[in-house]
Amino acid sequence: MNPDPRVDAGPIRPQLRLVLAISLDGRLAPAAGGAAQIGGPGDRRVLEESLAWADGCLIGAETLRRHGTTCLIHAGDLLEQRRQEGRPPQPLAIAVSRRAAFPSDLPFFSQPLERWLLKQGSCSGPAAGFQRVLPLACWSEALAGLGQAGVARLLVLGGGQLVASLLAEGWMDELQLTLCPRLLGGPHQWLPAAALVAPPLGHGWQLVEQRRLEGEELLLRYRLDRSAALPPG
Repeated sequence: MNPDPRVDAGPIRPQLRLVLAISLDGRLAPAAGGAAQIGGPGDRRVLEESLAWADGCLIGAETLRRHGTTCLIHAGDLLEQRRQEGRPPQPLAIAVSRRAAFPSDLPFFSQPLERWLLKQGSCSGPAAGFQRVLPLACWSEALAGLGQAGVARLLVLGGGQLVASLLAEGWMDELQLTLCPRLLGGPHQWLPAAALVAPPLGHGWQLVEQRRLEGEELLLRYRLDRSAALPPG
């Protein structure tokens, strides 16, 4: 019997890639807080490349309410790439929330993309502004449901609570980090000290891409080899 349900067995579930821009000291935002957007044009380009790769993007409810929008592809070559592949211009935006209600005036609801909702708790009835509502009782069932719905590649955009829950249960497959030439200090680390990481994610990360970007930024992309990550036996 396979000892880890996240290895390719059972229901097909999406491949998950976490995308972050971080400072040299591992921070997401300045010490005083505020918008967690520290990357420059180089980071924006590799973010859009990942959006072009993805079928859908996960975004936490509080992050969505705070920023008001999700990320879009603007680069013409990436839009053309998706068109030639027979895919919609933008990946699905999949909000994760305990509540179905969002402010109706969020710019998110006028962005040119399809919106789904992963809702914790009862999932009865539609939610305003969303084309589809799926239950989130646990991640194993939710990810299997997304896989059955045709979502094979899933980008994780944040926020912290969403990322922490996926790491704690061991679901992350790739880490895409843009290292930005800034020192920020403060408490806003990309992986807080209290965060738990499932044992299978502690080892087995392989560097599959490194690229120097505009503005002295550095892209590092790691993929988890789950056969190497699993403990012996």
